[in-house]
Amino acid sequence: METRRSACPLDCPDACTLHVHVEDGVVRRIEGGHDNPLTAGFICGKVRNFAEHVYGTERVRAPLLRNGPKGSGEFVEVGWDAALDAVETGLRASMERHGPESVLPYCYGGSNGFLTQDAWDLRFFHRLGASRILRTFCAAPSGRAATGLYGRMAGVALEDYVHARCIVLWGVNPNASGIHLVPILKAARERGAKLIVVDPRRTPQAALADLHLQPRPGTDLPIALALANAIFERGAHDQSFLATNACEVHEFRQRAAAWSLERAAAESGCGVAQLEQFLGLYLGANPAVIRCGWGPERNRNGGSATAAILALPAIAGKFGVRGGGYSMSQSGAWKPDSARALNAPAPNTRAINMNQLGAALTNLQNPPVAALFVYNANPLATAPDQTRVLQGLQRTDLFTVVHEQSMTDTALHADVVLPATTFLEHRELARGYGSLFVQDAAPAIPPVGLARSNHALFSELLRRFGLDQDDDALSEEDYLHQLLEHAPGGERMAAELRERGWSIPPVGHTPVQFAEVMPLTVDGKVHLVPRELDREAPHGLYHYAQDPATKAHPLALISPARADTISSTFAQQIHGAAEVLVAPMDAAARGLNTGMRVRVWNAQGAAELPVRISADLRAGTVLIHKGYWRRHAANGFTSNALCPDTLADLGGGACFNDARVELTPL
Repeated sequence: METRRSACPLDCPDACTLHVHVEDGVVRRIEGGHDNPLTAGFICGKVRNFAEHVYGTERVRAPLLRNGPKGSGEFVEVGWDAALDAVETGLRASMERHGPESVLPYCYGGSNGFLTQDAWDLRFFHRLGASRILRTFCAAPSGRAATGLYGRMAGVALEDYVHARCIVLWGVNPNASGIHLVPILKAARERGAKLIVVDPRRTPQAALADLHLQPRPGTDLPIALALANAIFERGAHDQSFLATNACEVHEFRQRAAAWSLERAAAESGCGVAQLEQFLGLYLGANPAVIRCGWGPERNRNGGSATAAILALPAIAGKFGVRGGGYSMSQSGAWKPDSARALNAPAPNTRAINMNQLGAALTNLQNPPVAALFVYNANPLATAPDQTRVLQGLQRTDLFTVVHEQSMTDTALHADVVLPATTFLEHRELARGYGSLFVQDAAPAIPPVGLARSNHALFSELLRRFGLDQDDDALSEEDYLHQLLEHAPGGERMAAELRERGWSIPPVGHTPVQFAEVMPLTVDGKVHLVPRELDREAPHGLYHYAQDPATKAHPLALISPARADTISSTFAQQIHGAAEVLVAPMDAAARGLNTGMRVRVWNAQGAAELPVRISADLRAGTVLIHKGYWRRHAANGFTSNALCPDTLADLGGGACFNDARVELTPL
């Protein structure tokens, strides 16, 4: 048995180092490594059991051509040459009929590193002149908000939370995503830190918290503005810090002034006493840190809500000390210019928001989407308006290619399915979005079956379409060299990656905000009402749009992550049906009991699921975890069938939590 070093690229903040124990080319065991100090030698169950995904019965092991109706699962195995001939024929036919913009690449890539997302795939589709996909499921509104206020400033390192005296977890559940923060939170509490959790449900950390706010979904904006307003009104704002480091202070204060604690409490369903307690804990502690998750952005007010939350540490003067400030994603703190490294600038072609795939496939535009190329994604299980996505995928005139590891719901509707490698089967340059830690990992095992990496697939497509150029970086090694050449600190990092397999970007592993890192805005200051965001938001930044509930559909549906999946990845291993969790008061009003099957419905769609009554939910809120496949619901539709494809106020983000539903017993 050999032990091989690897790195986890899955959609998680932690960037774990892995030790993969391999015997005869087969993974026998996966354990945590110690290169990344955040990993501390332990890993989540998702990765510990990753071999089940690698060798599972639903693994795609050879190229497949459809020989039955779409969705029937009827395919015939072929070789790679025959499969790529079919791909080339289908794409060329689409372009000849409707032009290159009729080709739509659909990818997300949260669980991919720099070698499997926006690499040769980007080169191929940019040079082809295909339509562009706007990847906006997650972090689009919050990314716009954070960049507008602070630029791409690095956040408080997760390891530094141990120094905080007050920790706010706002719309984030580390027990499900980012497990390595959990022992740090425990250590901080043992040292006397106070914990505040803002979440509509009682998460494991909320059960341990000194204060748990359970707002109605979509009301984070009034809460944050009311807290800011109270800080100003009581003279608790840091006048010196704001005068030196911030812009638009007066304008922000005016916009927040509309929200008293009483008004925010009435709108959010939280008590005034709870908001007062929040202020007392947060203002009375130093250092204090806010971990803002992606829950607050998943609604019509998402960008403004995140901006208001991130404004709090500036107003309250929580920066300049280790463990003080805020953190969200660290992705922007070190981001190589892949388009420049690939010599593939983005074409001026149409852009389609991934949230509106159903509309793009069913509203036949000019040109229509005639060829869909899906990779690093499973839109039938993850995109809003699932009913229309399914209708689009069932179009007989739509040519669909899916490059995938497992036979997903989307793959079942493909014309050509191409087997994809997992991260253990190809080289990867990986980085988490929370830990400032970059790792170069060689393949731990050979590809399973005939699986090919994104690099191998798109390199071949570039050649077949005559889109390769003499000065292209053709090998992974050449591309990594060019990628790091166009990255801050790249020369040093390249040497360290070659020597030991990991490196830390120039910003450092645990930077202190406003001491070791400053806002990366044009003038180096915090912009509390950034002009570009104020223009982008339909009614101006910090405008509150009312709850979309109606008398017919009064319940707010939320769809947080499960602890054993990453979006829809690994859901093939879930046995049993998806459930809808209902608060006791709402269950009693509808005569529901645990185990009873119900129809969860609205004007957009319906899902038939068993009920589980849960005291962890606030009244008026129901929960169906995201990531389920169609097989997990009796009628083949999940929470996504109920979620609108409307967009948030910033960044074109998803509004999953704006779904409003009713439950009817079956």
